[in-house]
Amino acid sequence: MYYDVIEAQIMGELCFSVRFADGLTGNVKILPSYLYGVFEKLKNPDFFKQIKVTDGFVSWGDDEIDLAPDSMYQAIAENGEWLLS
Repeated sequence: MYYDVIEAQIMGELCFSVRFADGLTGNVKILPSYLYGVFEKLKNPDFFKQIKVTDGFVSWGDDEIDLAPDSMYQAIAENGEWLLS
């Protein structure tokens, strides 16, 4: 689909850039307040750096954490970035 992520690169602490299948690019920023529950593991910088793209999703670990590409796409198309707070 057009909202499949094909590339993700770490930009800094809790921030990364993405490129979608249709060429749209943007940044994702995760605020510390978002890091609870399953996302708490992303507090560990070494774990966060293990970002990867799996089947159009941005994910970490053994695909135990992933982010919805359709929501990410919509926010980036509208605002240039997706802020998770």
